[in-house]
Amino acid sequence: EEGKLYVVDSLNNLNKLNVCPAESQHSLDEEQNTGGAEESMAGNNTRNQFLFFVTFILTLTISLALVSFVIFLIFQTRNEVDQISSRLLSEKKNIEELKKLNNIILKHLNQ
Repeated sequence: EEGKLYVVDSLNNLNKLNVCPAESQHSLDEEQNTGGAEESMAGNNTRNQFLFFVTFILTLTISLALVSFVIFLIFQTRNEVDQISSRLLSEKKNIEELKKLNNIILKHLNQ
């Protein structure tokens, strides 16, 4: 797109030189000044795209790190819950055994 604009501008400059040679230098100077502004805007646009790209990559990296940390915490929590549930099951078995022993002792005392 910029190449097409450059070609069109060049053709316009040649046309102006052929049509009005007295004012050609003045008009070329003005167009060169605006061309520099366009190049500056193109440079800013490129810089903005680069900053956006860097920010996007940085955001993705941070997001990946956070998601990885959350997954790690989920696995750790699952392991802790599994350990606690296994302890509770063993305690439940112990309580059931104690109840049986208590019932046996009560029966023996009642006799």
